[in-house]
Amino acid sequence: MPTQSSSLQSAKPAWLVLEGGHTYQGFSIGCEGTTYGELVFNTAMTGYQEILTDPSYKGQVVLMTYPEIGNYGVNTEDFESSQLHASGFIVRRLSPSTSSCRAGGSLATWLKQSGIVGIEGVDTRAITRLVRAEGALKCGITTDANLLPSFVETINAQPSLDDQPLVETVTTTHRYRYQAETAGAIASNEKPKLKKLVALDFGMKTNILRCLAPLVEELIVVSAFTSFEAIMAENPDAVFLSNGPGDPRSLPSVITTVQQLLAKNVPTFGICLGHQLLALAMGLPVEKMPFGHHGGNHPVKDVELNTITITSQNHGYCVQYPDEASLLSQEITITHINLNDQTIEGIRHNRLPAFSVQFHPEAAPGPHDSVYLFDRFLQHCQQVNANSKKAEASSLVGC
Repeated sequence: MPTQSSSLQSAKPAWLVLEGGHTYQGFSIGCEGTTYGELVFNTAMTGYQEILTDPSYKGQVVLMTYPEIGNYGVNTEDFESSQLHASGFIVRRLSPSTSSCRAGGSLATWLKQSGIVGIEGVDTRAITRLVRAEGALKCGITTDANLLPSFVETINAQPSLDDQPLVETVTTTHRYRYQAETAGAIASNEKPKLKKLVALDFGMKTNILRCLAPLVEELIVVSAFTSFEAIMAENPDAVFLSNGPGDPRSLPSVITTVQQLLAKNVPTFGICLGHQLLALAMGLPVEKMPFGHHGGNHPVKDVELNTITITSQNHGYCVQYPDEASLLSQEITITHINLNDQTIEGIRHNRLPAFSVQFHPEAAPGPHDSVYLFDRFLQHCQQVNANSKKAEASSLVGC
């Protein structure tokens, strides 16, 4: 049975049904209607606005494990994209009131205006334990009781997240130059900057752009499917591979482009999906995780610095360890490891100017412990460029 309704919009009943047949009755939040997606749970205590607008959640129904969500409302500053991308929203209790000097409205109203179907009043702890035990599950949320007799069959018939071209739906449709209204404190204005950085948008969060902007004089954002030739025509000092939704193995043309960039020794930095694509381009395997990492409290060890940071994460796939006997184990250094399950969280190529991390150093939401990686990227690119100039000078002397 559902718990007592907590918000003004929760009078209408709603049902959450999982592909195995588990059914939970609660109360509708947001829009009335029906939605489908892959169920994931997020352990963050705050940051629901950033989570819902993160394009990496495309095709997923997000369950928040923290028991009360929405108490500080929503505002105009914390969007990570121009719209909500999550397919649905599940909470134990939606706060009936909003209390924040930054709030421009309530979460309940925002969900409704954005056309998001959600549910409250269900046992989110029990659902989380079920996902941890059984792995990623398809699900559906509906306010239409007439659908219930055949709802499980309809849910099972939905395409798997692995089979959907999600990046195509979230990448930019045009090339543009990003200019932040206010430069962040990631890199000082006194520090030398890169002249031009090209960022491939696979579903990029806005805060990544905010963090990259202080590092470069010109930040160009292009579609995920921009060709190698078009990227090189920009004459970039470096290339950035962004976060995004879905299975990286479903993007063979992008993997080929990254391989071509590596072959040309273009300094490359990847985050999340970008990390997985870089790994695939290097020859490392990527596999789907049982239930992924979603939250702002994942401990990660920086193997090279011998430090531990708490990180923000959102991914359902991970890079696999190379065979110790293979050449890859000698060419690639594992730079970061997740201390919860020992999965790979960062890699660096020993010959080529490329490295990546699985987590989100830009946070939003989450801790800023690993923001230093943006400065590391800048230093990395500057060193590569300096070495290139030395090599050119040496070749001229030889002539």
